[in-house]
Amino acid sequence: MLWFDNQAEEAANFYVSVFTNSKNKQITHYTGEDLPEKRGQVMTVSFEMNGQEFTALNGGQQFKFTEAGSFVINCDTQEETDYYWEKLTAGGGKEVECGWVADKYGLFWQIIPAKFFAEWVKDAAGLQRVTHEVWQMTKLDLAKLQKAFAGK
Repeated sequence: MLWFDNQAEEAANFYVSVFTNSKNKQITHYTGEDLPEKRGQVMTVSFEMNGQEFTALNGGQQFKFTEAGSFVINCDTQEETDYYWEKLTAGGGKEVECGWVADKYGLFWQIIPAKFFAEWVKDAAGLQRVTHEVWQMTKLDLAKLQKAFAGK
């Protein structure tokens, strides 16, 4: 469940446009029985994002996304990293650090070269060099990280 002020439908459409294997599924509306001022407005949007089911709720302003919750995007190439970085920072998103971005709705994402991290954690010295490089970066540069791992 992703809580939005009033952008649930817009956000669901955005996420479906960014990720393959994604689609909108169902929209529900407020009936007005409990909240007459919201009668007819979108309440929830069910959607799949990259095959995972989500519900976006127009619940009001009381809750905001923070870095305490984020989604990881496992990338295999620099091109894939660049694609997600560009799409998720577009239209008001922001670059954070260490491979993190916040999209225009405030949802946080970690865009990482997952297949390499699985290899890097097996070598403590190499991982330490990679970690040092990651702390210097905003968007992760796979070539630089591979060089750091190799000690170059």
